Amino acid sequence: VQLQASGGGLVLPGGSLRLSCAASGFTVDNYTIGWFRQAPGKEREGVSFLRKYNSGTVNADSVKGRFAISRDLAKNTVYLQMNNLQPGDTAVYFCAAAQGRLITSRLWAIDSYDYWGQGTLVTVSS
Repeated sequence: VQLQASGGGLVLPGGSLRLSCAASGFTVDNYTIGWFRQAPGKEREGVSFLRKYNSGTVNADSVKGRFAISRDLAKNTVYLQMNNLQPGDTAVYFCAAAQGRLITSRLWAIDSYDYWGQGTLVTVSS
């Protein structure tokens, strides 16, 4: 089982990026998928979540209206489209997968997730 995150980079404030999380060894449809981020000196925090069987999405208040999570089953990949990026979005972004169907409060808990990708760095700066 493996998660491969990619798509990070340097972007100007107001710009966009799309992160990808390619899964192998399991089918993303059968898992809850989360995107987390960790800024320097800060704890890892949840950003956006796709519920098992595509039964809904949840986004952190800080990214509502700017970020969107989606999936492509043919590619077994989950995406995080990030628009109107701001310097506060600078962080290493991780994708994670949980076998269980999680209640909302558990989506944000790092220990809810069984598998983690390696992280991709997003830097928002002028």
